[in-house]
Amino acid sequence: MTLMAAIPPAAIFDGLLSYVCLIILLTFHEFAHAWTASKCGDDTARHLGRVSLNPLVHMEVVGTVVLPLLMIFLSAANSQLANFIIGWGKPVPVNPANLRNRRADDTLIALAGPAMNLLLAFAAVVLARGFAAAGVEGGVEVAVRLALISLVLCFFNLLPIPPLDGSHVLKNFLRLPETTYLWLCQYGFILVILALQIPPVRWLLGFVTKITFVSMGRVVGLV
Repeated sequence: MTLMAAIPPAAIFDGLLSYVCLIILLTFHEFAHAWTASKCGDDTARHLGRVSLNPLVHMEVVGTVVLPLLMIFLSAANSQLANFIIGWGKPVPVNPANLRNRRADDTLIALAGPAMNLLLAFAAVVLARGFAAAGVEGGVEVAVRLALISLVLCFFNLLPIPPLDGSHVLKNFLRLPETTYLWLCQYGFILVILALQIPPVRWLLGFVTKITFVSMGRVVGLV
């Protein structure tokens, strides 16, 4: 029996819905990086068409298509292999030499993506509250899922592991030389995979996601 045959149709639909939510959120995340970089004086991303809400310009075949879909369907099939797979969007190119205030602006650009995800999560919670008031249960479910995935993306990207957004904040705080940071980025994928296998890291991501969602829900009267 193939993996696809072993997954119930409802789980396949559920996985595809999560994937669509992920693509939307990644698009806004990368757009926020590109837009902020442009406002800080670096038009590299703008010239490459990255200041856009077109998902195609932010997608990377392996990180945005293959791995996320594999992770979603392995998870639907209750496979433990899903814990070893992550996804990402195409990194937004930034030329630090063009920034008006190199370290401060680089930090601002890095935080723009997670901030966008935080904002989208709150908007999704407000939307869920509206659906709940209207008695549209399916709408509530989709909006809540959108909010939770957005919060996971926010806090995951804040991990201080190169090349995640949080590592830029740490790099600039410690005034780490650019050459050292770029050298660490070579091993970023491995470091991220290893970090996600550490139970306290997974617990922390789950905890901050849950408590933030509940706090937002209480503000708008959803929970």
